[in-house]
Amino acid sequence: MDTPRTGAENMAVDEAIAQAVAARRSSPTFRLYAWKPACVSLGRNQAYSSIDDARCAKLGYDIVRRPTGGRAILHTDELTYSLIAPDDHPLMQGMILDVYLAISRGLRAGLGRMGLDADTAPATNRAGPDASAACFEVPSAHEIIVGGRKLLGSAQNRRAGYVLQHGSLPLSGDLMRLIDCLATADEAERAALRASLRDHALTVEEALGHGVAFETAATAMADGMAEALGIEFVAGVLSADEEVCAAELMREKYGNATWTRRS
Repeated sequence: MDTPRTGAENMAVDEAIAQAVAARRSSPTFRLYAWKPACVSLGRNQAYSSIDDARCAKLGYDIVRRPTGGRAILHTDELTYSLIAPDDHPLMQGMILDVYLAISRGLRAGLGRMGLDADTAPATNRAGPDASAACFEVPSAHEIIVGGRKLLGSAQNRRAGYVLQHGSLPLSGDLMRLIDCLATADEAERAALRASLRDHALTVEEALGHGVAFETAATAMADGMAEALGIEFVAGVLSADEEVCAAELMREKYGNATWTRRS
């Protein structure tokens, strides 16, 4: 488990680890973390204009662009994971959906340790071109669902030498807060988006009927992943190389408006 960081710091740390893993300076890494302050993250290729940055600022939310795909997520009251391994690691072999499915077995095992009867969305699921800017509205292929509603969404980034998969598990709170961050035409459209999100997504607290602390959820996810995938995790901290690389990525990329605000 990592200490809570800003959105830009979290994305910089993940990429710094990925670069070190690709260069074989670091081992494959399963990172579990939180965000402080709350942050809206955009998918790698999502238009910046799809969110209302003035509203985000008024609400006290940071904004960052992820290296992975997908749509906007509000990171608050949640557990985020990143799984990073060389592209030739056995877990990362095969087509993208094969890798999603393999990793989802570990994620479901972790959720099971919390008492959640989770399933994966069908492989045929795809977010259409008319889907909203909200990432949690539609479960994509092999994402985690409970009772047909999306619980844990994931996205991948494949670059030279490594695979990075992110996922966001909302533990509690009102998922509808995300809608306040989107650039929409009027309040009627916001109301429709809230209703759709309410029908398609839920939190751990809603699924279980009681809250789960961050530390409890993190332990459950790590233990479930280890058991299901046959991996032994060893607690660690960022190496000196990773710290230096993360600081550079903060300055030049994730903390830079040129990256964040691009269309």
